[in-house]
Amino acid sequence: MLNIKILGSGCANCKRLEALTRKVAANLGMEAEFEKVTDMTEIMKWPILSTPGLVVNGKVVSSGRIPSETEIAAWLKE
Repeated sequence: MLNIKILGSGCANCKRLEALTRKVAANLGMEAEFEKVTDMTEIMKWPILSTPGLVVNGKVVSSGRIPSETEIAAWLKE
């Protein structure tokens, strides 16, 4: 099972990233555990300069933008 973290304050882009990632995981038939990290102290522990951030199995794969479905699918398959 994948562990996916969405790093961000809960802004519109954070919500879009979570919805898009959930959609891609469902389309791929992958089981994933989603966690929203909104605490700035926790977010600062990750090597990102801007939110939203996407972490898959402990690895930061994206930050500061909304990646495409194709990019997200590639990261989830790794």
